[in-house]
Amino acid sequence: MYIKERQNLFRNPKNQSNPYRIMLLLLLIVVLVSVLRSYAQGAIWPPFIPTPTPTRTVNSYMVEGSTHFLAGNLEKAIGSYNLAVLMDPTNTQLLIELAKIQVYSSNTLTTDADRRARLAEALAVMDQAKALEPNNPDVLATRAFVLNWNANPTLAGANSQNLQNEAETEALMALQMDSRNTLAMAYYAEILTDQYKWVQAREYMAQAMENGDQYMDVHRIQAYLYEVLGEYNLAIEEYKKAIEINPNLTFLYNSVGRLYRHLEQYDVALEYFDQAASLNEQLGIKDPIPYMLIANTYVRMGEAMVASRNAYKALTLSPYNADTYGQVGVIYYRARNYEGSIPLLQCAVRGCDAATSCEGRECEDPEAEQIVIEGLPLSDTTVTYYYIYGSVLAGLHRPGDDKCEKALEVLAEVRAMYANNPTIMGIVEASEAICSGE
Repeated sequence: MYIKERQNLFRNPKNQSNPYRIMLLLLLIVVLVSVLRSYAQGAIWPPFIPTPTPTRTVNSYMVEGSTHFLAGNLEKAIGSYNLAVLMDPTNTQLLIELAKIQVYSSNTLTTDADRRARLAEALAVMDQAKALEPNNPDVLATRAFVLNWNANPTLAGANSQNLQNEAETEALMALQMDSRNTLAMAYYAEILTDQYKWVQAREYMAQAMENGDQYMDVHRIQAYLYEVLGEYNLAIEEYKKAIEINPNLTFLYNSVGRLYRHLEQYDVALEYFDQAASLNEQLGIKDPIPYMLIANTYVRMGEAMVASRNAYKALTLSPYNADTYGQVGVIYYRARNYEGSIPLLQCAVRGCDAATSCEGRECEDPEAEQIVIEGLPLSDTTVTYYYIYGSVLAGLHRPGDDKCEKALEVLAEVRAMYANNPTIMGIVEASEAICSGE
């Protein structure tokens, strides 16, 4: 048989490879590998399948923040509103709500530094709102409210009067733009109360109460005015109305409890403090304040053992806070546990190492936690810790120890700052006399 040269015996010449086809195939393979790799890394998501983390909206964060606020979890509410503001920084209503919650939350903080910082955050938020809408009466009224809380003399010091003057100006401007603005009237009444202008405060609160029964702040400020005027039963009723509107704000329960305690109705006071503690426990909030209020109430009732247990509970909830050590130290002192108060007061006044903080907390192993505390500077809020610490050291001094040396050093600081305060100086001089042998 004759076979032509180059004849294809085992393949069809029509199927011969095309170089362009091969290049296209290689390109498709590269693209497919790239897509598969991106899918594996999560960079892309298959079509028609919802993404695992759907995009959040401003409204969803606002609703979440409002829900946390109504539940009483102010820290989570602040977090949600902050996220909403990040997405919509020109929304003044969001800024107003955020600033109010920040102010309320300052009531749950235990140190001057923390309160000052939180109130400064609220003022920065309202400065932002005013820059956006300088003629909005709600913005001006809320900024007046925030300024007035920042003007607390204990926190603001020499700047207190300037802040209060600015608060009054903002409130009056709000009322000039909207003379029927209920919250503007209430916030102005709060400013007037802090300025001891009680007659004017009553007048503005009377107007606010006409149309403000639905506002927690109106009842809170009315209660505050009654409290300042010594009308404690009326104050209690207004605080209770505020609680009906916002039933999960622990600082309102604490306010009612303090008033009942002042009236020496200790059992009722303990009920309100316990409600505050229970709300915090339900929300997982580690707030020592209700337990310290409970402890101080039991001290007044003469039940030192129960007082100490509640003080200890407060310390376990806030073991890194020097102010908590100071407050618990004072409770121990008033419960006549003088020896037990020394390490606690030392931590608050001078700071302490892990071993001393462990001794104050009655823990078993200081090495396990290594909690070191930095002392608090002398101020109107901490002066009690200082002179009680000095007094305890002087009272427990024995020959050969260094307690009097430490006591005189602390008392000298108190003397230098409070020489014109006869009450404090009486305590200082009595303790100094013990150490001088008089």
